[in-house]
Amino acid sequence: MNMVKSVHQLPKVELTGSPHEIGLQHGRLLAPQIIGQVAIYRDLFQEACKFNWETVRAVAAQFQESIGSLAPHLLEEMRGIAEGVRSAGHPEIDILDIVALNARSEIALGQWDDGCTSLAWRIRAPGSHKQILAQNWDWREGVGKNLALASISTAGKPQIWMVIEPGIVGKIGFNSASVGVCLNAIRARPISTSLLPIHLLLRVALECDTVEAAVATIESLGGAASSQHILIANQNGSRGLELSPRGGRYLKEDPDGILVHTNHFLENRLVDEPPWLSGSPIRLERAKEICGELVAELGHARLGEIDGKLLRARFFSDTTNTPQAICCSPDPSRAAKIQTLFNIVMTFEAGQGPSAEVIFGKPGSGEESDIFCMPW
Repeated sequence: MNMVKSVHQLPKVELTGSPHEIGLQHGRLLAPQIIGQVAIYRDLFQEACKFNWETVRAVAAQFQESIGSLAPHLLEEMRGIAEGVRSAGHPEIDILDIVALNARSEIALGQWDDGCTSLAWRIRAPGSHKQILAQNWDWREGVGKNLALASISTAGKPQIWMVIEPGIVGKIGFNSASVGVCLNAIRARPISTSLLPIHLLLRVALECDTVEAAVATIESLGGAASSQHILIANQNGSRGLELSPRGGRYLKEDPDGILVHTNHFLENRLVDEPPWLSGSPIRLERAKEICGELVAELGHARLGEIDGKLLRARFFSDTTNTPQAICCSPDPSRAAKIQTLFNIVMTFEAGQGPSAEVIFGKPGSGEESDIFCMPW
């Protein structure tokens, strides 16, 4: 059967300068997408949380104060985004709309049901010493059309490459120091408006030169405003950061150098986390199973063959327990249409520059995009 891949026209933006300049470029270049995101989340907050947009903005105002205290450069970037969108012909957008996008996970009070499966694999094989960091990102279908690739360059910090939701300053990606981050949403309470939203912590981590510095910076900021898992890695290995307003627990790789995570905490028992996504434990065990199969098939000598192509074919396209599979499809019994929107596979290797392959859509579906490479 011949499958024709759908055409994915994806913006690539290169943002440089001061925080305000970076935000201004972001807002101007991605104004249509940002307007689209505000519309999507306006509807989503009403649908899932029964919050009108003024209620959302009121909570955003509380986060604005905390961001101004803990990460003033990112608040200035958000001001620039709002100004850029206004200059592109949308005078109705202001800073609180942009803060609301950046704090969307926290304002929702754990009422959203996004998935995601992440994988870190430290490979030590003959002739191949590398770190893989990868994930499928699952979310509402409508968001897919607004996604973009961004690079950010500012004096004194590593260059950053991310897949972004326009209007949001941090997301999944890596930097020129070979530090990368993935994200798994967790539904738990409490939420704290006095701490940084998770998307800002992703950006803060990518502004660091090492994993250790990123962890220390997150700790110095008091942790996360909501319960989330950041899978962070560089060429030397990975750590799983199970973060919450009440404290964090850090996960280590298994003896094969593997660390996988889905959408429930494995060790953090500091928060109230009721069961919510029945497929999460099943996905976790299936992810471990696939990794075990690859180790058994390839053996130590051939582990260096593990790359983006192989992982997309064997791991990230897996449909076991569909629709709540590693490769997520919309559940026909639910109004919310959630599916895998993109897959990213990052590679960090000593002596070589970091790189990533990104495809948009569901891996292995025949409808996914061609590969986008970062850096480009």
